Amino acid sequence: MSQFELQHVTKRFPTVTALDDVSFSFRHGEFFVLLGPTGAGKTTTLRVIAGLEHQDSGTVILDGQRVETHTPAERDVAFVFQQYSLYPTMTVYDNLAFPLRSPLRKTPEPEIKVKVEEAAEKLRITQLLKRKTAQLSGGEMQRVAIGRAIVRNPRLFLMDEPLSNLDAKLREALRVELKHLQKTQGSTTLFVTHDQVEALTMADRIAVLNEGKIVQQGTPDEIYDLPATTFVAQLVGSPKINLLPAARTDGAVHVKDSKITVPAPRLALPDSFLLGIRPEDIRPSPQGSFRAQVKLIEPLGVETILHLQDGELTMLCLVPGMAPQKVGDTVTFDIVKEKLHFFGQDRARIAAERR
Repeated sequence: MSQFELQHVTKRFPTVTALDDVSFSFRHGEFFVLLGPTGAGKTTTLRVIAGLEHQDSGTVILDGQRVETHTPAERDVAFVFQQYSLYPTMTVYDNLAFPLRSPLRKTPEPEIKVKVEEAAEKLRITQLLKRKTAQLSGGEMQRVAIGRAIVRNPRLFLMDEPLSNLDAKLREALRVELKHLQKTQGSTTLFVTHDQVEALTMADRIAVLNEGKIVQQGTPDEIYDLPATTFVAQLVGSPKINLLPAARTDGAVHVKDSKITVPAPRLALPDSFLLGIRPEDIRPSPQGSFRAQVKLIEPLGVETILHLQDGELTMLCLVPGMAPQKVGDTVTFDIVKEKLHFFGQDRARIAAERR
């Protein structure tokens, strides 16, 4: 099976090291997501793969072939940018046809017509083919930008946060369409995003990038259930994980500044550490072992976020539907002990109970 790989890639700019010994790989037909905050080095990674930037060290392998000496055109990758990058004076048809008319391809016009119409049908923009792109909405322009990439049938799609400029509802719709398109075409895609929802819902596998370094790789389940660091734990999941100062005493884990105590796992825990509890793993129950006061309520329709206070400690709790609790109420709750996360003072994962 074809392999796409970065091996120990480093890229420096005058004032910053954008990529620091970055290594990861993905397979033909895989939807691989590079997830990280702004400034993590995600776009630089794509530009190095595309040949728009040259790495200071390391190797880029596309389809099993080293490409350090290849020009961007020779690498045969399609880049979908965040800012659409369309020609506003051209029609949608001509924008889609543009890469096929390049001197490198010299595709015959009858074949161009077939490819353009096929791409337009897949993206549901057939009715827009005669329009100028300056007349399109943001969602329509992004469809055209994606269409211009797929008409080429490249060996690799590089997508740089292509949905970030769209409104929430359109972003959700295009997310589903893009994933469906990738699966039906069997295309290989490297997708960059800072949005953990996009990463979890679209990816076959994820690499988390922070300050130019890969901090974790794995499936969406692995990234969510077994975060390697507190950075990953906080990056993935909404609302954010509760990270609580804790100590191990008398065979139990005690959360500081609260009355919460849970049995200690059979793990080598230091005297002081951070206990991670996902908001959905705090479960209100009339027979709950713990008590806290509701300080704030965020109703979201399908679910509700409760801000609970126990002594000096505030925690987030996620419950389904519209919660019956009111601000000031005392709630009893349990904690799903099998899903607790433990992190050392260096913010690295100590261990975790698996499901």
